[in-house]
Formats: sequence, structure tokens, C-alpha cells
Amino acid sequence: MIDDQQLLADLKNEKKRQQAFRLLVGKYKERLYWHIRKIVLNHEDADDVLQETFIKVWKNISSFRADSGLYTWIYRIATNESLSFLSQKKRKFSDNSEEINNYLIENLKADPYFSGDEIQLKLQKAIAQLPEKQKLVFNMRYFDEVKYQDMEKILETSEGALKASFHHAMKKIEAFLKTED
Repeated sequence: MIDDQQLLADLKNEKKRQQAFRLLVGKYKERLYWHIRKIVLNHEDADDVLQETFIKVWKNISSFRADSGLYTWIYRIATNESLSFLSQKKRKFSDNSEEINNYLIENLKADPYFSGDEIQLKLQKAIAQLPEKQKLVFNMRYFDEVKYQDMEKILETSEGALKASFHHAMKKIEAFLKTED
């Protein structure tokens, strides 16, 4: 598999750009899909957001400064696209967070691609109740095992704030799961 530095060089070379982009998509689409899916919860929505993510990457790759790793940059774009997607959904629900959470969970239950059992559904309900930042930090740390140092770059916040968000998220999830039993 091609390393990110070579991939980046090829993406900035007009003659190699299209092939390099296909390689980039092949290398990262599955990981990004699951990151996005944990945020938007629905397969079709995740596919749409993933497509928008790669469109943004294609349009903006020439301005990528390599201050962070290529994947970290793409992950940040995917995160922002996912949050923008949810913001659009929330506007349809007049910013009623309980309504949007219920909609997302019902949508997840009806999703033919969701293969989780009752315990996983309860966990997703608990996660849906979290504030946006805690939800992101929890998903990134718990499911994706993203290091705090990488999260700092993706979410542009301090390690201490991220650790606090994760801790609060864990406590809220534990409390939610205890009340659900």
C-alpha cells in the first residue's frame, strides 16, 4: 500500500492526480464510512456524507499544507461534514434535541444495514443523548481508538478538554444504561 507522503505528492501532480485519488478513496473509505456512520447513524446518510467528504478532499487537496497527517486532515473534513449534515437535520426539527435523537434512533432501528443487537441499540441510544462534543470524543476514542494527540488536531481542542469530555460521556452513558435496565 502506498504511503501518505507519496500519495500526497501524486495528488498534487496533475498527471497522477486521478489515479492517486482512487488510491486515497480505496485506502480510507471504509474507516471514514464507519466514523461518519457513528455520527449520523444511518447507512444512506453516511454514504452521502462520505461522498461529500471526498468531494471536499478533491477540491481542497492542493491547499493542504501538511501541518497534520493526510488522514487526520481527511478525518477532520469527514467530522465537519457529518456535523453539518446533523445541523441541517436539526433545523428541520426546530433544534429540538430530543426529537432529533428519537428520529436518529428510530432511523437506526429501521436501517436494514444495522446488525446490532439490543445491547448495541441501547448503547447507541445512550450515545445519542450526549452533547455533540462528548458524542464525537466518545465515538473517536471508544470505537475508533483515536489517540488524544490526533483528536487534538482533528477537533482543534486541548488534550485535557478531550479527556474531560470522554470522562463525562462515560459517566452519562453508564447512568443511562443503568436506568434502561
